[in-house]
Amino acid sequence: MTELPRKAVTRTARLAALPLGYAGRTAVGVGRRLGGAPAEAVVTEMQQRTAEQLFRTLGDLKGGAMKFGQALSVFEAALPEELAGPYREQLTKLQDSAPPMSVTTVRVVLARELGADWRDQLIELDPEPAASASLGQVHRGRWHDGRDVAIKIQYPGAEQAFASDLRQLARVARTFGSLIPGIDVKPLIKELQDRAAEELDYRLEAEAQAGFAAAYTEDPDHVVPGVVAHTQRVLVSEWMDSTGSLAQLIKDGTQEQRDHYGTLYAGFLFGGPERTGMLHADPHPGNFRLLPLPDDAPEGTLGGMGVVDFGAVARLAERGFPPAMGRLMRAAARDDYDGVLSGLREEGFIKPRIRIEAAELREFLHPFVEPAATNTFRFTRAWMRSQFERLSDPRNPEYTLNLKVNLPPSYLLIHRTWLGAIGVLSQLEAEIPFRGLLEEHLPGFAD
Repeated sequence: MTELPRKAVTRTARLAALPLGYAGRTAVGVGRRLGGAPAEAVVTEMQQRTAEQLFRTLGDLKGGAMKFGQALSVFEAALPEELAGPYREQLTKLQDSAPPMSVTTVRVVLARELGADWRDQLIELDPEPAASASLGQVHRGRWHDGRDVAIKIQYPGAEQAFASDLRQLARVARTFGSLIPGIDVKPLIKELQDRAAEELDYRLEAEAQAGFAAAYTEDPDHVVPGVVAHTQRVLVSEWMDSTGSLAQLIKDGTQEQRDHYGTLYAGFLFGGPERTGMLHADPHPGNFRLLPLPDDAPEGTLGGMGVVDFGAVARLAERGFPPAMGRLMRAAARDDYDGVLSGLREEGFIKPRIRIEAAELREFLHPFVEPAATNTFRFTRAWMRSQFERLSDPRNPEYTLNLKVNLPPSYLLIHRTWLGAIGVLSQLEAEIPFRGLLEEHLPGFAD
């Protein structure tokens, strides 16, 4: 794979084949069972092959297909363990890598975006990509003033592929209930469609990244690379060395690393809005890098965190999260569900004609408030899975109540980002001072 497949008919055919491939494997599995093969072995093999086809296809196509796969990957911790196991390796690959485009294509894009004299500005360019992702890839280079830089280059045809992929994924969304049981992907696809223009315009990303870089210039724990130059499809940033990403810690990090970097991760996502008026809204682990330690660092010291990819950013109406969020969470933490019910109605979460009792609201929300009830909380796959199961099982009262709660438009991206962040913390199995982070960063919670 050397560049993004551009023909819409080819991309559509590959995405449309996903449910057909699953159906074929199901038929083969039934045949093997009739032939005497053990049920558990047949099911496991089907799941592994389904994961390989699904996420290899999403990764190979890049564009909207891979963007969808990466957004889906942060919820892996919610899957039942017998399903999560076979999917985990393929999901992690999507979080942190993708096949590169050719160096010839890279040079064509640079000439078109930076001008025929682009080599006078970018005096060195590593032909091998340092990272590849859904809509573009990153190369290391040297700017004319001597700075080492990261050059993010959008794949040719990314705009058309992004839109085409998401349309096709929306058409086959129903089949994902079989591929990954229990996950409703329609709202996720709709959100990606709504934000497509922002994701594809590197000028908006440069503006957001520059705002974060300025706000975190003196931060001892977090680094955001400064912006050097940009066009609509090329973004040049200061180079930032890293030793890996959160995606690798999910796979093989020590508990100390998981707790340390999990705290930094949550601190950035929750603290960014009050510093910048913006929320970094792409919480998947590949965007959060582990910074190398200085040579004279004491033994056992853990480093800081670098943050990249500001294509998905929520520009908040107020500088910080909506004050009602903190007030509602504080009321819930104090077990004041009459106050929570009243506040949810005021904010538009519960429509006027919808009848909900405070007691049933408590049963619905109390497990979500649990992380804020103690000084520290360990997020685990088991905890995440239990929340997911009770809200997705029609036999549970919480399932019906979930359908009665409305999410106002101003909260949509905030909700998805928080849920994604909690999913990543659960993948890390990190213990963090969650309550303290809310007291520090969520207006109204500590009042």
